[in-house]
Amino acid sequence: MGSITPINNAPQIRRVLLYTLILNSSVAVAKVIYGYITNSIAMTSDGFHSFFDGMSNVVGLIGIWIAYHPPDEKHPYGHKKYETMFTIIIAVMIFATCIQILKQVYHSIVEYHKTEVTTISFAVMLITMAVNIFVTTYESRKGRKLKSEFLIADALHTKSDILASVGVIASLIITKSGYRIADTIAGAVIVFLIARIGYDILKKASDVLVDTICIDTTALEIVVNSVEGVKGCHGIRTRGTEHSIYLDLHCVVDPKLPIEKAHEIADALEEKIKANFPAIVDIVVHVEPEGNDCK
Repeated sequence: MGSITPINNAPQIRRVLLYTLILNSSVAVAKVIYGYITNSIAMTSDGFHSFFDGMSNVVGLIGIWIAYHPPDEKHPYGHKKYETMFTIIIAVMIFATCIQILKQVYHSIVEYHKTEVTTISFAVMLITMAVNIFVTTYESRKGRKLKSEFLIADALHTKSDILASVGVIASLIITKSGYRIADTIAGAVIVFLIARIGYDILKKASDVLVDTICIDTTALEIVVNSVEGVKGCHGIRTRGTEHSIYLDLHCVVDPKLPIEKAHEIADALEEKIKANFPAIVDIVVHVEPEGNDCK
């Protein structure tokens, strides 16, 4: 019955992605180049992970451009789910990173592998980790402010890079002490950390695609029943994302009310719901007379 015209945050989101693309690319180049120079599996793997951070920014730029197209005749609900689809691509890229690291871990086990640890190794890792912390904080904050599912997911992706970097630094310290296997173990640990975050992103995206309930219906019922003239409600259904929810419900009114008055109650109900649940972007209210058994 009612809808809210969504705010087009696409320009701001694209700007955030461009900034993070530049930073992620710089981090990736530094790690990969010095990782190869020192023959460090952990550092090189971490560099590839950062490279995929940058690639996800490129994917995001394309996805956001599509997702924020306005509704049209063939897409009356808009194109928001394209953003969800592109978050799945991020998850796939994370798992691809895991496969790449596992290959290097395997070769380090079956072949002789010696890692050269220098002061520059530690400097590269500490500087790039500081950049990643900044990117994660910045992107996550902007994601919440702009209500962008993609930015929040991408921030989690970059967060996995921070965890991986901590493991790399630890492996460098142990390797420098003479334990060559530490570099290989660090690579395996990085795989686990990255894969777990990939799984979290994939699960959240799949919940959106299969229309998993995304709001507390009990709290919603309390708000609905508090509206004057509403005798009850049922058939509450929600779908969408945390920041973009579609709602439809049945509200029960006095059967003796004229249609105009019942419509006014439905309008008041919509306004009350919007005030209490700002993430709801579209509401459909089905008005039913009290005593109607059709549910």
